[in-house]
Amino acid sequence: MAREEYAIVLDFLPHGYAFDNTPSYKKTAVVQAIGRDNLTLLEAVPKKDIQVEIHEEVYIGEGKRDKIHHVNGRLDPKKLTATGKAELEYVIQNVVEKNQAKFLEFFNKSQPLTTRMHTIELLPGVGKKHMWQIIEERRVEPFKDLADVKARVKLMPDPKKVIIKRILAELSGTEKYNLFVGR
Repeated sequence: MAREEYAIVLDFLPHGYAFDNTPSYKKTAVVQAIGRDNLTLLEAVPKKDIQVEIHEEVYIGEGKRDKIHHVNGRLDPKKLTATGKAELEYVIQNVVEKNQAKFLEFFNKSQPLTTRMHTIELLPGVGKKHMWQIIEERRVEPFKDLADVKARVKLMPDPKKVIIKRILAELSGTEKYNLFVGR
């Protein structure tokens, strides 16, 4: 799995977690974030006396970091704060809109998963009928953007919303296959 270079802040806890029983003078600040490219939930520790804003993009890659001291690792979705949960869908929506080409490639190039199931069918609200329409339409001409998918596939749910729903389901850990998270 590729490492994240940048993360988007979901929540900043300047005094650490409330449920942590560590004495307050030993607690460290915590940043809950989601990786910009692989959409992995991460927990990081900011540098001393540094404030980060919600929705701020911070560098977490190798090399000199300006705001993050270190990354503790992946964050269990159950450990997300109420603010982190509330911001998650909004941040994912922004990521999908900014990286439409990446998600469009899924519609244009996805392959069968098994002899009986196609990866397109893993999207919420997309069954065999939509799957075959998508495959037939992309044979004629590759989709130009997500709006093109919606326009050419009859009764297709909004592709952006479908992708966002799938990403949220993958982050919750309930999905057997990950299409977009942690690849």
